[in-house]
Amino acid sequence: MPQHDLIAAGDVWLVGAGPGDPDLLTRKAERLIAAADIVFYDALVGPGVLDLVPDGVELVSVGKRSGRHSKDQGSINDLLLEAALAGRRVVRLKGGDPSMFGRSSEEITHLARHGVRAHICPGITAASAAVAGAGVSLTLRGLARSVRFMTAHVRAGEPVELDWAALADPDATLAIYMGRAAAPQIARALIDHGMAADIPALIAVNVSLPGERYFFTRLDRMAAMVPVVAGDEPAVLLIGQAVRRRSDVEGAASSAAICEDQL
Repeated sequence: MPQHDLIAAGDVWLVGAGPGDPDLLTRKAERLIAAADIVFYDALVGPGVLDLVPDGVELVSVGKRSGRHSKDQGSINDLLLEAALAGRRVVRLKGGDPSMFGRSSEEITHLARHGVRAHICPGITAASAAVAGAGVSLTLRGLARSVRFMTAHVRAGEPVELDWAALADPDATLAIYMGRAAAPQIARALIDHGMAADIPALIAVNVSLPGERYFFTRLDRMAAMVPVVAGDEPAVLLIGQAVRRRSDVEGAASSAAICEDQL
């Protein structure tokens, strides 16, 4: 099948670019990238993924990184619509999975209102790649029976308003996206609502990319360690018994820097 037949002229595909490593793309995602004639991409799409875009395909950066938004969501919606109505074969590359805090429903709804078909190609979300790189798991039989994905992204100065009593479940693993700045609020609220201060926490930085690193600590130390370990780089925070470091596992990503808080 010719690659261009994968995308009809005037259609839009929201494609999960995964955590950054191009080897973690799905086969379908790679084929869709090759079939596009215009690609809109987020700031968190890995450079190796962008290298797969064929020569001659128009690349449009639409930013969307915490604190450095180059395009607001309404403008992105309009750019996708304009390209689709012009008969382009459109790929919208989103870091991780499009349906995990990717605002895919907003883009799909906007396109549908104007008669444009949109489709989703899922991708590996950062939390899954993080535990794989660190050699731990999101669940643990008998100790961590559920996983709760949350985003801590709010406007500057606003508190993170969540159901902290429900989130402080000792039998769950919390996967927190965009939580770097809010780490002190998160730790304080969870401890105030009954979560043990010494429950394991994992700070995963630049997951799957060159320079990825994983730092094992505990909830009451997490906020102090985030700026030291992550700086201003993309990070995922994971909290729960399942992310306790195992001494017999060095991590699936042999080149990753894996450290443990000794305090």
